[in-house]
Amino acid sequence: MLLQHQTWPEVESYLKQCQGIIVPIGSTEQHGLNGLIGTDSIVAETIAQEAGIRAHAMVAPTISVGMAEHHMAFKGSMTLRADTLGALLEDYISSLVRHGFTHLYFINGHGGNVRILSAVLKAKNNDMTATTCKFLNWWMGRRTKTIREELYGPDEGMHATPSEISITWHAHSEQIRAPVQNYNSKKCIERWRNAEHYRELYPDGCIGSDPSLATKEAGAKLLDASAADVAEDFIVFLSS
Repeated sequence: MLLQHQTWPEVESYLKQCQGIIVPIGSTEQHGLNGLIGTDSIVAETIAQEAGIRAHAMVAPTISVGMAEHHMAFKGSMTLRADTLGALLEDYISSLVRHGFTHLYFINGHGGNVRILSAVLKAKNNDMTATTCKFLNWWMGRRTKTIREELYGPDEGMHATPSEISITWHAHSEQIRAPVQNYNSKKCIERWRNAEHYRELYPDGCIGSDPSLATKEAGAKLLDASAADVAEDFIVFLSS
């Protein structure tokens, strides 16, 4: 159930039974030649909504822009500054806590968010004795990791992965782009100095991945696995 699709009395009623909520967080950034710019947010939101159904949990509005400075040499990418993302997370948490939510479970779709997300949630957990926060990178669930490895092995790579693109194809089949063989075949991952250097190193936007392997059928399997991972972990989290 989506928070933004409820009335306030319905939220009040939900809180009498459950004080947990799932919060998707992603990014708006390039994802190679056939990946949607909103991939990270779409994946986090799709998994959160399916996990919410399985766990009978409410799902908050998606935080759809994250820290993506290193992608800004590719058109359409957007980014927040570290302090902006930190403040946004703090405001999200404070708003939900004020209404009585005590267990805030973030599903993260973007590696660039991890440092700030970790720091803010750690600080909140230390400051609020009656509230606990947690996050999970969607790709790190037990079932999900297994399927990613079985499907793609080393071709999964680190960015614009066939796994994440497959989930977007499953969720939005009307947005499927024709498979494009990436021309950046580099598997040796090199770090970048800035956005321009990133594009120089990885001219198609991918990092060690082959997104041409993405399919909506694989996306269905990955969504099922990740939603199961998240729902299971969320239920355990509620008992903490």
